[in-house]
Amino acid sequence: MDFLLSVARCPRTGQKLHEDGDRLVTADGALAYPLENGIPVLLAGEAVEVAP
Repeated sequence: MDFLLSVARCPRTGQKLHEDGDRLVTADGALAYPLENGIPVLLAGEAVEVAP
């Protein structure tokens, strides 16, 4: 997962992502993408807005 996180970017904003439990969250913390069986679902339509 470390290599993936070093190259993966948010498809909507282009920001870096970090792992937070069972999801990947953008650098600014505004969007999250689910992990399904350890595999990131990096589809723009799957992004969930994270409450501040």
